[in-house]
This record gives sequence, structure tokens and C-alpha cells, in this order.
Amino acid sequence: MDDLHAPTVASGPTSAGYSNGVSKDQLSLQELIGEKDRVEAELKALGQVLDSHGVTMTTTLTTFDGFPRADVDVAQIRTTRARIIQLKNDYKELMSRIEKGLHEHHARLQEQARNNTATSAQSLVAGNAAHAAPAALEAPFAKVNSVVAGSPAEAAGLRVGDSITKFGWVDWTNHERLARLTQVVSQNEGLPIMVKALRPSAAGPSESIEMRLTPRRNWGGRGMLGCNLLPL
Repeated sequence: MDDLHAPTVASGPTSAGYSNGVSKDQLSLQELIGEKDRVEAELKALGQVLDSHGVTMTTTLTTFDGFPRADVDVAQIRTTRARIIQLKNDYKELMSRIEKGLHEHHARLQEQARNNTATSAQSLVAGNAAHAAPAALEAPFAKVNSVVAGSPAEAAGLRVGDSITKFGWVDWTNHERLARLTQVVSQNEGLPIMVKALRPSAAGPSESIEMRLTPRRNWGGRGMLGCNLLPL
């Protein structure tokens, strides 16, 4: 019989490049960030649906002899998992567009600075406001205190001293003293999570790094990551 805990839809984007009927190519940076927030909120709500059933993305929905489990709503869980997969693809595309938008925004600012010889107070205020949004997006909220050898964290490239700025859909605005990281990890067992961090550099400013961290059990140590994070 079919694997009842496998998603029933393809894992492509749900919006097909559109948001409320508008092409994502036409959305402003602010609108893309708003769409990111909406996707994060829906992922959070869907994660709570799985939590209410006591299951994760990989929990089996069949009994040992292959029949559907009677203690959970199999249909709802399958639909929820499929939607989560779709949203994660949308989220990845959105983050790529936002990153591109931020780079373009900074490039425009630099071009304006080269062409503008005036140093009026109005220019200074505009420059500070232009840098506020990207700074907020990248604010660190956790620091890596330890990394176990042979762990998923080490395999992903995480190091002691790294400051986490993004962990899946969790950032400095919503981590709730790192409680949401546990939720992200449980929802993504066996699936790669996008992690962004700042890495100290002896030669200058901290380096911005990005990696894919895949939580998994039975790697030879405790937990699914093999690292310890402290809130900032």
C-alpha cells in the first residue's frame, strides 16, 4: 500500500511566483519582507498543528503491520506536511529574492554616495534609514558555545563563537529565548535548515556565513544537532 506519511503533492512552490496575484518580480523589498513574515507565521501555525498531534515531519503514520494509525488524524497530518514542504520552497525563493534586493539596495546607495558630494544632514539621515532594514534582518540572537565532533552541527560547518542571525524561520524577533529553535529542529528532522551566522575575524569585521544544517538522530551523540547555543 502507499506510504501514508509521504506528502501527496509535489514539493514545488505553492504560489508559482505570485503573491496575491502579483508577480514576485514586481514586489518591492519591503513587500517581499512582508511576504516572508507571512510565510513564517503560517509555518509556525502548521508546526503547532503537528505538535498537537504529537508528530513530526517524519513520524510514521502506519502501524507495524502497515495499517493507518487510529490515534491520529492521518489525512490532516499528510495535508499539513505537504503544505509545510511547499511553504519551505516558497520561503527559500523569498529569501533569495530578499538577499538580491538588499544587495541591489546597497549598490544603489553606494552609487548615490559616489555621485553626491554634499554631506547635508538630510543625506546622513537617509543613509542611516537605508541601512536600518538589513541590519535588523541580520541581528544575532544566539551564540555557539560548543560543537561536538562528528555531529550534524560540525558537518554543516558551525564553529564555537559563531553568532546565529537566522535559523530556518527563526530570527532575533521571534526566537523566544531560543524556544522556537527546538520547534524548527523537530519539524525538520532529516531535512536541511538554512542557518546564517556571523563569524569573528581577527583581521577585521565579523564574516557573514551561510550553511545548511540537517538535524538527525543516531549520529553518535545527544540531541539532533550536537551543539550548544546560548541566547544573546
